[in-house]
Amino acid sequence: MNEEVKAFIENLQEPWQSELCSRLRDMVHRTLPDVQERMQYKKPHFLQNGKYAAVISTSKDAVSFTIFNASGVDFPDGLFDGPPERKTIKIRNGQAVDDEGLSALLRQAASSL
Repeated sequence: MNEEVKAFIENLQEPWQSELCSRLRDMVHRTLPDVQERMQYKKPHFLQNGKYAAVISTSKDAVSFTIFNASGVDFPDGLFDGPPERKTIKIRNGQAVDDEGLSALLRQAASSL
């Protein structure tokens, strides 16, 4: 695991964002055991076979999780935004997160990377 990604997560000002980012990072590594992570554009990026699989980003009131290579994956209505090739879910403080559901979507999207 990348020390810059670890530092990014540990240094988030909002404890709930740090906890959620850590959970999402762990989920990505469980889902894609060979994934490589790096900081790029000041955000943790996860690559499978050298191609973008996912990215975590934060804003003032949300944590966003983007899944790349999303064309052809059936995403739940109303939860994700973005063009067909990448879908983003914005998670706010206190919002329930379906780790298994996100894992399944990520696994499906990354299967052809």
